[in-house]
Amino acid sequence: MVSGPELSDEAEAPQEPVEDDENESGREAVDELAEYGLDKYDEDDTDATNLGDSLAGLTVYCSNEEDPYITIKDTDQYEREDFQIKPNDNLVLAGRAEKECCNLEIHVYNSEENSFYIHHDILLPAYPLCIEWLNFDPNPDERQGNYAAVGNMTPVIDIWDLDVVDCLEPVFSLGSKKLAKKKKKSKKKAAAAAAEAVEGHADAVLDLSWNKLVRNVLASASADNTIILWDLGQGKPATTLTRHTDKVQTLKFHPFEAQTLISGSFDKSAVLYDCRSPKDSHRTWRFSGEVERVTWDHFSPYNFLTSTEDGFVYCLDARSDKPVFTIKAHDGEVSGLDLSSQIKGCLVTSSADKHVKIWDILGNKPSLIHSRDMKMGVLFCSSCCPDLPFVYAFGGQREGLRVWDISDVAAVNTTFGNREKLVVNTLPETAGPSSSGTAMES
Repeated sequence: MVSGPELSDEAEAPQEPVEDDENESGREAVDELAEYGLDKYDEDDTDATNLGDSLAGLTVYCSNEEDPYITIKDTDQYEREDFQIKPNDNLVLAGRAEKECCNLEIHVYNSEENSFYIHHDILLPAYPLCIEWLNFDPNPDERQGNYAAVGNMTPVIDIWDLDVVDCLEPVFSLGSKKLAKKKKKSKKKAAAAAAEAVEGHADAVLDLSWNKLVRNVLASASADNTIILWDLGQGKPATTLTRHTDKVQTLKFHPFEAQTLISGSFDKSAVLYDCRSPKDSHRTWRFSGEVERVTWDHFSPYNFLTSTEDGFVYCLDARSDKPVFTIKAHDGEVSGLDLSSQIKGCLVTSSADKHVKIWDILGNKPSLIHSRDMKMGVLFCSSCCPDLPFVYAFGGQREGLRVWDISDVAAVNTTFGNREKLVVNTLPETAGPSSSGTAMES
């Protein structure tokens, strides 16, 4: 056995090299920090006594042109180029609703430069529901304008000038908000207030359609079950149509006949009007679901298309009660229904089922060409470019707005690539004899 004192000596023996290791590691740490000069941190720096001495080695140039290190000499030039609208640019109007504000966005799309950006936006006073472009200027001194009519959750339709950036208020408005209830008035004042209150809609404006042939006429569809034909020159209603029994969701003027208007409603019907005598001249069709969209076939002027909330698309002849064809297009409501602006038979539909589908309806024999999940969530609307027949814009729950050239799809190119492009002319002087240039004027 080992005695107690001997055991103690053996246990203490290894402690000496440990102390040496600690001293050595401490010196290494000091050497590493020496380069930072921490021991002289509080001493005055005699090398630079003032700011001018510390910047003496920097060269100052009077302009970007003289500075060799600046490669982009004039940054304002690029901003001016983006701000300028070129002849080959297309404008896309979109209403965007955020939690705190609502905007009307004016996007610029240029297919040749492959560019797509927001040119400017306009702060809106209420949640936007529909947008319609028009060029009619009520000022007699002006020939044409660049305006957007916006329908929203209020009964008022605001007309905004798209050529004015940072505009704070609309050029003019159609209709008026509901009058607040006040204390008892005299009979004369009450009658006058009632007359003023009914000039326009009484609820939200759901859709708008501008008459390109009679340019001072704008049609509006409302949740108050009515359609109003507005005289933009006077800023007042010219006619009110009351054939529907529920909210009027959609409407569209005929591209060649100024007096012809089609509308669709929550009452599961579509009504065709002759606006010269709308109370006497109209025709009604019934469907399986609420009507979401209506549009005219500009290649077959007697035909129009209707989509419903239960996913169906109907093609109808205005002279017949039976549909020309019916498609079970989607699993949800068909919110977008657009024919190509120049390619006959090319139909694009979008839906709440998140898909866009491309159809060939040539010869009234519809066939599905392509289907795509846009990864945008629920799709709210779609529109075809008037200059580029394969370019469509889609509005969705996610990512807001997207432009898609459907000719990039091989099946679309195979089906429609060799089909003749037909440019539809809807100017007033090319309208048929049934068109009336003054029929809608008040």
